[in-house]
Amino acid sequence: MSQPPLVFITGASSGIGQALAARFAQAGYRLALVARGTGNMQAWADAQGLGVDRCRIYGADVSDTDNLVAAAQTCLGVQGVPDVVIANAGISIGMDTAEREDINVMARTFATNNTGLAATFHPFVDAMRERGSGRLVGIASVAAIRGLPGHGAYCASKAAVVAYCESLRGELRGSGVSVVTLLPGYIDTPLTRQNRYGMPFLMSAEAFAERAFHSIEGGVSYRVIPWQMGVVAKLLRLLPNPLFDRLLAGRPRKHRQKRTASNR
Repeated sequence: MSQPPLVFITGASSGIGQALAARFAQAGYRLALVARGTGNMQAWADAQGLGVDRCRIYGADVSDTDNLVAAAQTCLGVQGVPDVVIANAGISIGMDTAEREDINVMARTFATNNTGLAATFHPFVDAMRERGSGRLVGIASVAAIRGLPGHGAYCASKAAVVAYCESLRGELRGSGVSVVTLLPGYIDTPLTRQNRYGMPFLMSAEAFAERAFHSIEGGVSYRVIPWQMGVVAKLLRLLPNPLFDRLLAGRPRKHRQKRTASNR
């Protein structure tokens, strides 16, 4: 008797990651969940009534490639090859290029949002390709579409996620392994609640997870959620630079922080 399908999710301890875990569990998937702290994650799984036959927790920091790859290899040995891998873990920290310490912030952001994403996919590519099926899902952001003041590290990292996933999709064409790029708009999570500016079309993490699940299952390659935010982002992309700069004049900058916050 075949086992239910398996989804591997990073950054699963809160926000989008936890909402995705709940939605995939509802659909009957087995879960492989990655978070830096496993205690809260295990408490969540217990509260959902998910035993070890349905859910395994792996402690790993996605910015540490060896640590993450080891967790993924343990998953392969214990649970098998996932049907879906979702690279969700990410950080968003405001930066000021004039501040020396913020160059380190940018390096940390790329280590998590970009190298961490590639390292999430890496252990599963060959196994999925050999099997002839699988879905690799990169969580980007509408912030990828146009740079915002104070958001230099985050916007650049998410633009890189979009380009990387597009490249990977081309590399895996014809293998049976698909690549899905999802761009959330403003999602109500502990991270976005720190923002000091308006967030149009704000949606709950659960509403995002519902739409993301159907996008992944439906075989899309690229989607902005919600679609209204995608329209706004495309219009902003079309604006001439002088008009775009004038529109953002006086917009509050992203908070600079001395600590990282995960899960968007």
